[in-house]
Amino acid sequence: MSVIKHKAQRVGIFIDTQNIYHSAKNIHHAKANFSAIVKDSLDGRVLVRAIAYVASTESGEENAFFGALSKAGIETRTKPLQVFIGGAKKANWDIDMAMDAVKLAPKLDTIILVTGDGDFVSLVGYLKNTHGTQVEVVSFGKSSSTKLIEVADDFLDLDQNSKKYLISGTGFSNGDKDSRKRPQIS
Repeated sequence: MSVIKHKAQRVGIFIDTQNIYHSAKNIHHAKANFSAIVKDSLDGRVLVRAIAYVASTESGEENAFFGALSKAGIETRTKPLQVFIGGAKKANWDIDMAMDAVKLAPKLDTIILVTGDGDFVSLVGYLKNTHGTQVEVVSFGKSSSTKLIEVADDFLDLDQNSKKYLISGTGFSNGDKDSRKRPQIS
């Protein structure tokens, strides 16, 4: 990995919220601290846009979370949560997140993908080779694609200092009602 960071770099941060949420929940039994993640990812550089891709529900229980993201300077793009026969739920943002990164790449020096999802490997290659954009990945290493980490110019492993990137006292446990709530930020 080869990375150049300087204060004048224009940075776009694209957050795969559900990926980070589920990693924090399943690995650490806590909620992700998106404010700390964005701050450390940015590392003193110029933030052009930070966008979180999130799912909305009919109950609206996630509205406080959306407000907290906004207060932290993170835009939210919402999509209704799809509920399939059998109860499976999904709000797939991969294509939209990739398209936003491609559209904004000409205005950015660095793109930070906050995800461990290996589906973004080809996006990283495209951004680096077509736009000359530096691409960094930020995620919990224990649940990240090895190939995604390899192709990135830099990797911030949130597991290396997990307490800094987590909000404890969330009450996550098997069958706990809180385990269904959306991620929070501090």
